[in-house]
Amino acid sequence: AEVDETLKRIQAHKGVIATMIINAEGIPIRTTLDNSTTVQYAGLLCQLTTKARSTVRDIDPQNDLTFLRIRSKKHEVMVAP
Repeated sequence: AEVDETLKRIQAHKGVIATMIINAEGIPIRTTLDNSTTVQYAGLLCQLTTKARSTVRDIDPQNDLTFLRIRSKKHEVMVAP
């Protein structure tokens, strides 16, 4: 119920196109996108998050990745691992 409310609140923001919940293995749990797009994004974002986390830890082993924000000319992707 709390997850549903949070997703509804995020989805209600102007400009939000989709929301996804992906587990640590990159498997989609919930999504508002079609299946093929979800699988594509989930796989790529999981790889990118793993690389980003590894880079942060290489710089400082006591640190960890808490949020990842990617902005392109067309879109913005926000990841909370």
